[in-house]
Amino acid sequence: MGCVNVTTNVSGIPYLTSTNVTVSDTAVDIALGFRRIQPVGLFVVRVANAIPTGTTATLPITLTLNGTARALTLFDGTPATVADVTGTGALLVFNDRFNGILQLMSRTTV
Repeated sequence: MGCVNVTTNVSGIPYLTSTNVTVSDTAVDIALGFRRIQPVGLFVVRVANAIPTGTTATLPITLTLNGTARALTLFDGTPATVADVTGTGALLVFNDRFNGILQLMSRTTV
């Protein structure tokens, strides 16, 4: 098998700011508006709108970009939850649309 060179973020790492946070019975959605990003690569999410205090810590997080909501996961594929994303600040996310990966690379809790 030959070596495959995949180049990510050729034009830099996109910086997306949340426009809204919506809490439902099944998930917490962080809306990122509309922006063109590469199908494979890193991006930074500035969570400008904190998840409301008192939200169930076990609810999974979804990110909505360009009208499409996708589940945010941790390294092993388990859903990232409210317990993993608290307050406001910047999150580093790896996106691989071809393989269905939207992985949280940084956590806001220890």
